[in-house]
Amino acid sequence: MTATLIALLLLFLFLFLGLPIGIGMGVVGVAGFAWLIGFWPAMHMLGQTSYDTVVNYNLSVLPLFILMGHLVSQAGLSQKLFEAANAWVGHVKGGLAVASVMACGGFSAVCGSSMATAATMGRVVIPTMRSYGYDAGIAAGAVAAGGTLGILIPPSVLLVVYGILTEQNIGALFAAGILPGILGIILYSAAVMVVAHFAPRKAPSGPRSNWSHRISALKGIAGVAILFLVIMGGIYGGVFTPTEAAGIGAVGAFLMALLSGNLTWKIFNEALVDTVLTTSMMFILVIGAITFTNFINVAGFPQAINAFLAEYRPSPMTVILALVMVYLVLGCFLESLSMILLTVPVFYPVVAGLGFDLVWFGIFIVILVEISLITPPVGLNIFVLHSAFPDIKLSTIFRGVLPFVAADVVRLALVIFIPGIATLLPRLFF
Repeated sequence: MTATLIALLLLFLFLFLGLPIGIGMGVVGVAGFAWLIGFWPAMHMLGQTSYDTVVNYNLSVLPLFILMGHLVSQAGLSQKLFEAANAWVGHVKGGLAVASVMACGGFSAVCGSSMATAATMGRVVIPTMRSYGYDAGIAAGAVAAGGTLGILIPPSVLLVVYGILTEQNIGALFAAGILPGILGIILYSAAVMVVAHFAPRKAPSGPRSNWSHRISALKGIAGVAILFLVIMGGIYGGVFTPTEAAGIGAVGAFLMALLSGNLTWKIFNEALVDTVLTTSMMFILVIGAITFTNFINVAGFPQAINAFLAEYRPSPMTVILALVMVYLVLGCFLESLSMILLTVPVFYPVVAGLGFDLVWFGIFIVILVEISLITPPVGLNIFVLHSAFPDIKLSTIFRGVLPFVAADVVRLALVIFIPGIATLLPRLFF
């Protein structure tokens, strides 16, 4: 127990000094393992962990889904999604912001990344909202919050990583993310409507579209709808595995980008390079996290937690509420993937021992991570939008995102007290 606490303090010191968290976890994990077991066993563990991670067939889904997101962005999908949503709801008070949230949800269905969703959709929808007189904070807040859906609505990179760490069915995790994702869109839209009701000048209505324009706008997103249905339908129908679905999705996204006329050799090369860089970063994080996990297992940290729970016997709900506080605090210092990799190996055996469904627990954690993406002082989605629109102050964006944070708290409470929201579809399909 003492060795683990020292290691955690050392790890946070490294993070404070600016060392990348993947490297930090790896260094601390190897050093701790060498201290407890021996230098050469630690070197062997590091080499075996690195090899096993690189050749892990399940992890091949990550670069394919990342590439799919890059290619779909080049197909002009973000603009088409916003136009379709705006054609149907843009005429009501706050309608442009609601359309932005809906478009973010649609883009999440083929992206899998929160920051990519926020960055891509922000460039499309924020200038439009501001041209109609929207408050800059509400405009940016809607996109920042809507972007968080990228790590929940399948295909989600975080759910893939969680499934590998906990040995859960990735298809079941994808199914579990659908209803909470839809609930998120509904609650974010409700937050916009509340703001528009009490402060109509901050979120005015846009122009009303005729029925022919609405139908035409829906036709523009038919390609992405078909791609999503093929990927998810194939997984749930047992036609192919999530990894095979990722390959099919990448090919489909390539064809969409090619047919759109926006794909050039330069853009395709940039998409491949970005995919390689992102994937390499994620693999370093995974290797570092597994190395650190091996150390804390040898140090007996999970056993110490279980012994503590056995002695004091807190209620399962007390443990869940304690985890909520832990993740909200960690969200002030760590980004989403780092939180998952650092904490899940420690907490999931404890949660499983208390009788909680691990598929439900995955959705619970992802929603907590979503909240951390739009809360200070890290709030990565906030900084992504600020970098794209430097004229919008950080304080303005944080103020604008507050109604959406409140919506997330409501959604988290619903998922905790009505777990069927996350477990219904996995039970039906798996």
